[in-house]
Amino acid sequence: MALQEQSKSAYSAPISDTAAPIIEIRNVSKIYQGGVKAVDDANITVKRGEFFALLGPSGCGKTTLLRMLAGFETPTTGEVIIDGHNMATVEPNKRPVNMVFQSYAVFPHMSVEKNVAYGLRMDGRPSAEIKQRTAEALELVKLGGFGKRMPHEMSGGQRQRVALARALVKRPSVLLLDEPLSALDAKLREAMQLELVRLQQSVGITFVIVTHDQTEALSMANRIAVMNAGTVRQIAAPAQLYENPSSRFVADFIGRINLMDAKAVRVGEHRVKVTVPGFGEVELAGDAVGDVALAVRPEKIFVAESKPTDPDVIAVRGKVGEVAYYGSYSNVYFDIGAGAPILADIGNVSRDIEEFTFKRGEDYWIYWRKGDTLVLGA
Repeated sequence: MALQEQSKSAYSAPISDTAAPIIEIRNVSKIYQGGVKAVDDANITVKRGEFFALLGPSGCGKTTLLRMLAGFETPTTGEVIIDGHNMATVEPNKRPVNMVFQSYAVFPHMSVEKNVAYGLRMDGRPSAEIKQRTAEALELVKLGGFGKRMPHEMSGGQRQRVALARALVKRPSVLLLDEPLSALDAKLREAMQLELVRLQQSVGITFVIVTHDQTEALSMANRIAVMNAGTVRQIAAPAQLYENPSSRFVADFIGRINLMDAKAVRVGEHRVKVTVPGFGEVELAGDAVGDVALAVRPEKIFVAESKPTDPDVIAVRGKVGEVAYYGSYSNVYFDIGAGAPILADIGNVSRDIEEFTFKRGEDYWIYWRKGDTLVLGA
């Protein structure tokens, strides 16, 4: 208990909505030789004590942004502000940040405790302080008692924790993580996601993580910036991103979703009439007009043998196509006679196998609530 109290006092404060942001990325662009624009006029603020994720496909600019925060890249235009200070002339080793790399970069010839203490030794800290802070950092990442081991004697997950301890021991204002879990197997990766969240909440330091894994970002971050082609497309909390994506790209990138091409005309304030090939017209909440996409998540779709009579649902006749069984649920694709098949996640809540067996060619009514339907512009 004493160690945890020491750790809390040694690091930063928790998230504050009123305090000045710890990071401000103001109109930042990065253009490489040949005119390649890796980042295009990005504007991002990160709150003090926040777990923030930069999410997007490969080549979207998220790692370039992280490297500009670390000082390994220089913005072509714009400003990077960390803890109230413009970083334009601040060298990487002088910034109040530390970075955990995808490859861990653990020194193979040094013991665990020497790896963790390395930065403090380079700073010329007193021996007693190095010993105390190294021990605290190892306890934080649950490696107390592992100090004498060599990296080759540890698992991938343990080496990742060594890298984290080495970054945390210097007590940075911001910890930058570049795809830190990508080298781990699926089960260990999931366990380390929980460990990172626990660790961040314990020390209160601002974490900024780069990942292309939507599940990873959704499960760990307080807020997420979704990027594509160098542009920040939306910044929001995980639930907001998932339930209310701002564009077709964000909806399609975050999780799985059914997207149906349609046309919309405005019929009132925040109301549109949407014409969808396959099941005609429906009036919905929305503002996008012209060529749009009707979007609904697979888990919000239900299946019935007879047509639902509820006026607040959208129902269409569908024929079973592909079926994929995943144990707790099944992915069932329904052909509605136009456009792409509609995917439904059907929970397998009964042990009666017949209850969740769908056969190719069977006809059902598939339906979902109008309130669960999104109308998205291009």
